[in-house]
Amino acid sequence: MSSSNSAFFTRSGFLRISIHGLWGAATLIATIITTTSRADDAQPEMNVIVTATRVPTPADEVLAPVVVIDRATIERSNAGDAAELLRFHAGLDIASNGGPGQPTAMFIRGAESNQTLVLVDGIRINPGTIGLPGLQNIRPDMIERIEVVKGPRSALWGSDAIGGVVNVVTRRGSQDGWITEAGYGAYDTQRASLNGGVDLGQSAALDVGVSWTQSDGFPTRTTDYIDRGYENLSANLALRADVGAAEVTVRHYRTEGTTEYSDYFLTPVDQDYVTSTTAAEMRLAVGAAGEARVSVNHLEDEIEQNQSPDFLKTDRNTLDAQYDWQLSEVHGLGVGAMYSRERASSESFGEGFKSDTDAVNVYVQDRISVGPHLAMLALGYTDHETAGSAVTWNAEYGYAFNQLRTRVYGLAGSGFRAPDATDRFGYGGNPGLKPERSQNYEVGVKHALAPQQSLTLSAFHTDIEDLIDFTVLSYDPFEGINQNVAKARIQGIEASWVYTGSLWQARVEAIYQDPRDLADDSRLLRRAQESLTVGLTRAFGPVLLGLDVLATGDRKDFGFPQDTTLDGYVLANLTAEWRATPSLSLIARVENLLGEDYELASTYNTPDRGLYVSMRYAPGAGNGGK
Repeated sequence: MSSSNSAFFTRSGFLRISIHGLWGAATLIATIITTTSRADDAQPEMNVIVTATRVPTPADEVLAPVVVIDRATIERSNAGDAAELLRFHAGLDIASNGGPGQPTAMFIRGAESNQTLVLVDGIRINPGTIGLPGLQNIRPDMIERIEVVKGPRSALWGSDAIGGVVNVVTRRGSQDGWITEAGYGAYDTQRASLNGGVDLGQSAALDVGVSWTQSDGFPTRTTDYIDRGYENLSANLALRADVGAAEVTVRHYRTEGTTEYSDYFLTPVDQDYVTSTTAAEMRLAVGAAGEARVSVNHLEDEIEQNQSPDFLKTDRNTLDAQYDWQLSEVHGLGVGAMYSRERASSESFGEGFKSDTDAVNVYVQDRISVGPHLAMLALGYTDHETAGSAVTWNAEYGYAFNQLRTRVYGLAGSGFRAPDATDRFGYGGNPGLKPERSQNYEVGVKHALAPQQSLTLSAFHTDIEDLIDFTVLSYDPFEGINQNVAKARIQGIEASWVYTGSLWQARVEAIYQDPRDLADDSRLLRRAQESLTVGLTRAFGPVLLGLDVLATGDRKDFGFPQDTTLDGYVLANLTAEWRATPSLSLIARVENLLGEDYELASTYNTPDRGLYVSMRYAPGAGNGGK
């Protein structure tokens, strides 16, 4: 595409004092919380995770490393988009090309940005072209929770799930009651939303959500001075009903708008975008211990330049079926199949392509939980029309002791990513490309320090082969081709501590990773080797104060004639929520509290210190949301 975004879509002394200071702060926080825990003895809610196994599973029975961002955290954060919520977790590196609405990539544990599968309500939104899933266009107002699974999940979810899976679950307004919110903040950012639903009786309900955001933004490039704005309108509609013995759901999600930016020559340009999913799903209980699920869904993802005829477009139809049954209290089995037909097309600088691709995925999964033993085995097979076939797997085992308070575990698995249409038919395209493949191994321990505290420590190793890289064949004229020639190795250690009480909530996560290009032993671009995040909230009656801190080391990035280095930084956000009445809340966020000057991508700006405030009104909050 003829935009600055095209550069973003190409492949691609930590601040130790700050880290040590934050570790000291975390220790102090832990000491304070521990001394008050006798009075602060609320029990945490039992989380249920769907993404890791494709069936609802209690969090303490999921061995894979998982991050869950719940609705309470989302409301307190007053965040501008989904990427801002994800960035405050270790191992989730975010890179963005400038201000609000600009292309945003996420690197899970050092894997490539296009090796992360992103779902909305379980529906894949990764486009078939070289574009990235639009995390920057997913509004927090629309989100009930976000589940992130780190590590390969291709056996269950198919292509792209090498680094992990992000599943954004939208809100169910018919359960929460009507909620409206309006806010204003830095860069003349305005937003408003309405979420709610209607109980239609006869086991039927309608969920409705709409969100609007507009911002003047700031210059996208460090050498520019023209503010570039952003506008977004998102909507979600879901109708749920019991039809006989079946539960039927029809839903539609859509986000659209305009993003302004400055291109490579600093010319002000803009583009329109839309991402929408439409799905019909049926769930049916089979006997006393089985459930069948069948869904049909459609994805539309499109970007159109307004100053040229350039565009990217993906249309994908998918049929997904799975059957799960509980053979006994300790043994569950699942099988599934998915068929998709994708149509991808593009035009850039007068050259374009159209590509139709069929893919079939099938899997079988076995889950066992007997006393201290917990195990999961999954085997998947994919037949991709152009990339050929791939067999992927996951094997996980955990053993609990110390009165089940401590669990040691080992994980192994494989993943793959089929080359997208741009890899095959765009500039330097190669129709004969093979899928990228990975092998992953992890060992760890999870320990419950007390009913409200948990500690996790893990070490992981990932090998990725057949990585697609652009090979230069000639410099005059400049010509090249995409080939499966690159290899990468990622090793790391990750740790987390979580405390959940009625007054205090605290979370500390840290990671050290070494993502390496084995061809020249260089560090992979846009990944920090070290990062630490701290999240802390404290309730004072109707007031909830929060602090989120991210400290990250330096990163390599694209540069000419050689790669450049982006300095490490410390980002802190201060939040406050005051429940003035049972129905009315006022929320404020100070972004970049320390006024840090940093870059997520070379030569692209990031926000200065800014204040964002909003008012939330939930008229049914005083009576349970009814």
